[in-house]
Amino acid sequence: MAICKRVHYWGTVQGVGFRMTTQRIANQFAVTGYVRNLANGEVEVVIAGEVDEIERFLGAVASRLEPYIKGDRIQDEAAQSFTSFEIRM
Repeated sequence: MAICKRVHYWGTVQGVGFRMTTQRIANQFAVTGYVRNLANGEVEVVIAGEVDEIERFLGAVASRLEPYIKGDRIQDEAAQSFTSFEIRM
């Protein structure tokens, strides 16, 4: 069953390749969505896919980018349909 999550990361998450790394990680999983910087200094990730793929993706992001992440907030979202995982401005 496909679901959608919205994640906000904060810490030193802008200007360190966070979005590009997140996109590279997403390409290793069966997920779609986007990553973008927010004006408040956070990074937002909206991710859609099967529950286990999203969990594995989020675990990989947390593991790979852990030195930059001070905290995160994860929310369930209404199902959305994306065709790929992209970096948004």
